[in-house]
Amino acid sequence: MKLHLRGHHLLCLKGFQGYGYDESFTENMTEVNAMRKSENATVTLTNSPDDICRACPNLKNGLCVDEAENSRIIRMDNEVLKKLDIEKEYDAQELFEKIDELFNSKESVSEICFNCRWHEKCLFYQKLSNNR
Repeated sequence: MKLHLRGHHLLCLKGFQGYGYDESFTENMTEVNAMRKSENATVTLTNSPDDICRACPNLKNGLCVDEAENSRIIRMDNEVLKKLDIEKEYDAQELFEKIDELFNSKESVSEICFNCRWHEKCLFYQKLSNNR
């Protein structure tokens, strides 16, 4: 099974616990999160709409609802992607282990997660905040 994921969504999936913009988005995120944990799942990386974005109510014509938000999201993606090989197709389980190694402190995600509307509910961010 092949997944196509944005850079920052690698962190979001680590902390997802069932919150989302609406029911359709939450159901899709739950499904993608389960798929990424499957044996033989692979991931290709991007800084544009992905398998999670397809259910986002804010996605209009391939962009987040406004240009400022879209630019902010791409910056978040690029902060994650600069530490990975975007040309590579990753084994999903290995990729998420690598994410744990690369992003292992609150400081390592501060530029990515701090302004996220979900950071107070995100288990990944909370775990890093508690490990200080």
